[in-house]
Amino acid sequence: MSTLNHPVAALAAAQESQDVTDWAARIGWVVGLVLFIALLYWLMRQGWKWRGTLQGDLPELPQRPDDPGQPLLEAAGRYHGSTSAGQWLDRIVAHGLGTRSRAELALTERGLEIVRPGAEDFFVPAERLCGARLDTGIAGKVLTEGGLLIVTWEHGGRRLDSGFRFDRSAEQAAWAEKINAMSGDKGAAATQQHKEGA
Repeated sequence: MSTLNHPVAALAAAQESQDVTDWAARIGWVVGLVLFIALLYWLMRQGWKWRGTLQGDLPELPQRPDDPGQPLLEAAGRYHGSTSAGQWLDRIVAHGLGTRSRAELALTERGLEIVRPGAEDFFVPAERLCGARLDTGIAGKVLTEGGLLIVTWEHGGRRLDSGFRFDRSAEQAAWAEKINAMSGDKGAAATQQHKEGA
């Protein structure tokens, strides 16, 4: 009688050994994935620097005057970035305007002061304020209707939109109203231009 016909021998012959893990291939895939992610990150950084170079004609940000005046309104919240006015995806990165940060804002008769811990502070003189509105988003940040305060201002011959979200978002409407009152005809024109572009 053949041993292959024996049930125990047949069972042993049918069993196969477990596949051995190919650690070299696994490590190769992990290293390849890490290098791919690093390459993507590097390309994004280069794109950010390239955008900053293209915006090199933008002058230094205006700084707070020695006497900014008494605050008419004050608020704390987050600064979400700046874009070319009316083009909510055209992010401005020169001089740190693309850096998101906490922000403390003060509106005076002389202008708008933005204090940003960990990023460059700046001051928008009252004559450069072109209006404000409540909107849904700015580059990289989208919220519900009226979730962002967008302040339009002039700098270096360009109009910019800067987005803010206050800790107490109910206060944003009063800010938009006050900035538009200070901007006069420029505020009305900026609001109308945004409505036509929407």
